[in-house]
Amino acid sequence: MNGRFVLVLSSVSIGVLFFFLVLLFPDQCASFGSKQMELRIKQGNNTLSTPNRKLLHDVGTMVKEPNRIRGEKCSKADIVVNQGATSPLPSGIPTYTVEIVNVCVTGCDISGIHLNCGWFSSARLINPKTFRRLHYNDCLVNDGKALINGGTISFQYANTFLYPLSVSRVVCS
Repeated sequence: MNGRFVLVLSSVSIGVLFFFLVLLFPDQCASFGSKQMELRIKQGNNTLSTPNRKLLHDVGTMVKEPNRIRGEKCSKADIVVNQGATSPLPSGIPTYTVEIVNVCVTGCDISGIHLNCGWFSSARLINPKTFRRLHYNDCLVNDGKALINGGTISFQYANTFLYPLSVSRVVCS
């Protein structure tokens, strides 16, 4: 009898706790278990993906052109790096998904994409043709090959913290 009471009491306590969590954090609970659909394009040995998401501003707002030197058809501002936390590894190490997007409005393909990445490392293996650290604070994207206009390259890494990644230089194709 005493064991049953403890079991029922703990079940009710967990249910009440879950109920209060849903009340306190409704926006996180609404997306629980949802997955993002995306289109994957094979380009050589790399997988490019275009997630089903809105990249342009709302109708009625103007997309601001990045500052360009006269005659320059692209700049490092045309590469956007997004990253966010994903499910941890079974060992508990946090994982992060990185998306690198070519948003060039002049229709350019961009190659030689280098990111500032500190001492980047990962407990999860990353295809070195997709992303690799060359030196301290210098990582190469897509093996230096062109990222097509509107294309996205993505990968996941696992580490105890998120690495700040930013574009350091590009080559306009």
